[in-house]
Amino acid sequence: MSSWAQFGILTLVTVFAGAAAFLMAWAFLCGVFRLVQPAVARPARPVGSYLVHGTRAMARQFAARR
Repeated sequence: MSSWAQFGILTLVTVFAGAAAFLMAWAFLCGVFRLVQPAVARPARPVGSYLVHGTRAMARQFAARR
């Protein structure tokens, strides 16, 4: 094989490897930025009244059996 052909193949393989490395680094960087996003400040969820109602009903049933 001629030296020009070997040099051309080496150049193409190097360009392809560089592009693959760049795309992988870019993908990992985007993934890291997604993981490191700050938490969204949301107001605290109020406790549902169903819990209070259920607790009252349980207390009534327990008191009625005593």
